[in-house]
Amino acid sequence: MEDTSTGTPPAGEMGYEQARDELVAVVRRLEAGGSTLEESLALWERGEELAAVCRRWLEGARARLDAVLAEDEEGPSDDTGAADGPG
Repeated sequence: MEDTSTGTPPAGEMGYEQARDELVAVVRRLEAGGSTLEESLALWERGEELAAVCRRWLEGARARLDAVLAEDEEGPSDDTGAADGPG
């Protein structure tokens, strides 16, 4: 479901790149100043949501990489009995 106030999907439905790009825009708006306290708080909260989305994506990617690296350390999973490489 899309957030009708901003035209963007809820943070939990975003991909990493979309969340990261919006987070960068939020940070720029906060750094530029000129927003009311209420607007700044809303931006801060959105930034926290977006940062959490990015963190989840990165943690998921790290877990996948760790799983692949662990498989590689265990050696080939091919049990055909063939020798590894020329002999």
